[in-house]
Amino acid sequence: MGKKVYPYIPNSEPEVQKEMLEFIGVKSIEDLIADIPEEVRMKEAMKLPEPFTDEVGIYRHVSGIMNKNVTAEELRCFLGAGCYNRYVPAVVDEVINRSEFLTAYAGEPYEDHGRFQALFEYQSMMAELLDFDVCNVPTYDGSQAASTALRMATRITRRKEVIVPRNLNPDVMKVVETYLQPDVKITYVDYNDKTGRICLDSLKANLSERVAAVLVMNPNFFGVIEDKAQEISDMAHKVGAMMVAYVEPSTLGVLTPPSHYGADIACGEIQSLGIHMNYGGGVAGFIATSEKPEMVEEYPSRLFGIAPTSEGEWGFGDVLWERTSFANRDSAKEFVGTHSALWGIAAGVYLASMGPQGMKELGEAILQRQVCLKKQLAKVNGVKLDRFSGTPFEEIVVDFSGTGKSVEVINEKLLEKGILGGYDLERSFPELEGCSLLCVTEQTTSEDIKAIADALCEILG
Repeated sequence: MGKKVYPYIPNSEPEVQKEMLEFIGVKSIEDLIADIPEEVRMKEAMKLPEPFTDEVGIYRHVSGIMNKNVTAEELRCFLGAGCYNRYVPAVVDEVINRSEFLTAYAGEPYEDHGRFQALFEYQSMMAELLDFDVCNVPTYDGSQAASTALRMATRITRRKEVIVPRNLNPDVMKVVETYLQPDVKITYVDYNDKTGRICLDSLKANLSERVAAVLVMNPNFFGVIEDKAQEISDMAHKVGAMMVAYVEPSTLGVLTPPSHYGADIACGEIQSLGIHMNYGGGVAGFIATSEKPEMVEEYPSRLFGIAPTSEGEWGFGDVLWERTSFANRDSAKEFVGTHSALWGIAAGVYLASMGPQGMKELGEAILQRQVCLKKQLAKVNGVKLDRFSGTPFEEIVVDFSGTGKSVEVINEKLLEKGILGGYDLERSFPELEGCSLLCVTEQTTSEDIKAIADALCEILG
C-alpha cells in the first residue's frame, strides 16, 4: 500500500520525513517507537478519508459539516444550566478582535499595547460589581475558579476538608472533585426537597473545626436564591471555616453581592458578561476577595495593579509576581494559562458599556420574563411549577412528571418546532425525574414564551 500525502500535514511528505529522520539519526519511524510493545501497536492502516488535494474541496467539505449545526440564534432558546444565551454588544467583538488584544499571548511589556490596563480595568469593575477589593485575571472557567477558591481556603485555614452542597452545578462538582482529590476531603450536604435551598440541618450536622470552607452556589443550580446565605456564613465562621460563594455576576445588578452576606471568597463564571456561547469554549472564571495579604498571597493566578512611574505616568503590572507559577515553576500553588485573559477584556468592555444602571435593568428584564414564563406555563395541563418553593432567578424547575411524557421526549418534540428546551434534571438528579430546568434571558421575548407554552399544550395534549 502506497503512502498517502496530506497537503495540510507537511510531515506526511516522504521527502520531508526522510530529511527529519536523517537529522535525528534514525533510519525509520519504527525506530522511534521501538520501546512500544508489539502487542499494543496498531497493525492495520488508519481509516482516514481520502485527502483533498485542493483548498476549495476541503472548504466545501468542512462548510458542509458546519452547516448542519443549528444555533441558539436560529432557535427559541430556553436552555441555560451554566451557559447562557445573552446578548453581546457589538462593541465587545470590535474591541477584542483588535490585533493588540487578539494576538498578544501573555501580554508582556514588549508587546502589551494596553493589555495590562484593559485587564486592570476589568478587575476593577468586577471588584465593584462583587463589592470586594481584589479580583483576578480570569481562570480557565468558573469550575476551575471554584476549585481554586476552595484550594485557597485550605491553605489559608490549614485544614483539609470542604463542604459542598448537592444543589451545585454538576459540571462544577466534577471539576471540584478532580481538583481536590486526593488530599482534601469533600463532604456533601443535602438540599431541602421542599425549597431547593441548602438544608441547614444537614450543614450543621457536618460542620466541624476540620472544615476549611463551605461552598454556596447562589442562585443555585435549580435557579433558587439561597436567601439563608448569611446564616450559612455565620455557621461556617463559628467553627473557623470560610464561606466561598459561587455567583452568577450578571445577577448582581439586582441581587445582593456576596461580600454583603459574609462570603470570604467569591468565584464564578463570566460567560454571561459579553461572551458568546461556544461549543466547548467561550468560558472564563473569576475569583474575588478582600485585600488582606493572607488572601492575596494565595491567588495562583495573575493580578494586575496600578502604580505611578518615574515619568509621571501610570503603569500597570503584576502584583506579588513571586506567588505565580510564572515565577515559581517547581513550587507553584497551581499552574495558570493565558487564553482566558482575552475573555477578561471582553467582560470588561461589556461591563463598561452596561454600567451600573445597565446591569440593574438587565436583572429587572430577566425577572420580568421569568414571571411571564411562569404565568404562561401555568396554563399548560399537567405542568407543575411548585416543585421548589424557594425564590427563583433566571431559571425555574418545571415538573412534567404528571404528563406521562419524559423530558427527553418533550425536548425532542420542542426541537422539531424550533424550540430548544430545558435541561433534563434527571440526568444529574435521579430524584427529579420528569423535571426540566427552563431558562430565560434578556433575549427571551414574549413571542418566545408564548411559542413554548403553545407548543407544550400541543405536545402534551
